[in-house]
Amino acid sequence: MADSVKTAGTGEVLVRDSAGTRAATIADHVFRNPVLGPLSALVVACLVFSLLTDNFASVDNFSLILQQSVVVGTLALGQTLIVLTGGIDLANGAIMVLGTLVVARLAAGSSGPLAALLVGLVLCAALGAVSGLIVSRLGLPPFIVTLGLLTILQAASRLYTKETVLVEEGPLTVLSQGGYFLGRFQVTAGVVVVLLSVVVLHYALTRTAWGRHVYAVGNNDLAAKRTGIDVRRVLLSVYVLAGVLYALAALQAFGRSPATSPNAFPTANLDTITAVVIGGTSLFGGRGTVLGSYLGALIVLVLQSGLTQAGIDPLYQNIVTGALVIAAVALDTVTRKKAR
Repeated sequence: MADSVKTAGTGEVLVRDSAGTRAATIADHVFRNPVLGPLSALVVACLVFSLLTDNFASVDNFSLILQQSVVVGTLALGQTLIVLTGGIDLANGAIMVLGTLVVARLAAGSSGPLAALLVGLVLCAALGAVSGLIVSRLGLPPFIVTLGLLTILQAASRLYTKETVLVEEGPLTVLSQGGYFLGRFQVTAGVVVVLLSVVVLHYALTRTAWGRHVYAVGNNDLAAKRTGIDVRRVLLSVYVLAGVLYALAALQAFGRSPATSPNAFPTANLDTITAVVIGGTSLFGGRGTVLGSYLGALIVLVLQSGLTQAGIDPLYQNIVTGALVIAAVALDTVTRKKAR
């Protein structure tokens, strides 16, 4: 539908396509929204692969994708908290892997599974605190700090054990259990836990003073400091909470596979960064949601599943994922420039 506009003085009538303008405005709003954008992309990807492949839309495949999302999705939640403050964590996967190794070896010994879990939780939180203290107290760039910690932890994991450690079925694998809905659609305890984590973190970030401080530090740490926010305390709390989430991801990993190895999850840090960026969280800080990041993790898994079923070589899958990351960052950059 078009609107007629009469210009002053000349009497000339210009035709403006209000429907097209409205559609462009809606599209712009969707792309700018940190939740609607990833959700729309996820729905479109599912529809496309459902049409192009025979088994993608099956109940078993959707159930498998959901279960595969728990480890990367949980890690992505911790990564999101750090990215919201304008930082980045390259060591999250290494923290989780070392946590799984320590817990598995202690549980196999005389400590027992519950004591081993407590040690793993404290270890992961402490490693997060190390990064947080260095970033907040010394003012070093998070990229450099976590890159150094990544190198240290990878070596420490191999020094700690060079063998694959098997975890017996019990408290450590409890997150692999669950029930079936709609026939063969399985919802494990791990899926419930990661969804509850999204809800709790979303509430904390959007409904508490701490959450507002996190966004304020990410937007402008100097301005946040001038308004009375303890920037160093906020940064430290974010890194410690991220470490706790990495410990939860270690427990999720036990639920996915009873075998632990220092070589496990070699690309976890890059996978979480990809999920966070595709999920609409700005790498510049101050903008994004944990829900968007979890949707980003689902998008990555949907792409992997759909492209694999379509017979696409894994190398081309990496190209597609990399192109999506670049496009997401470019879109975020353009959006920020328009907002100024």
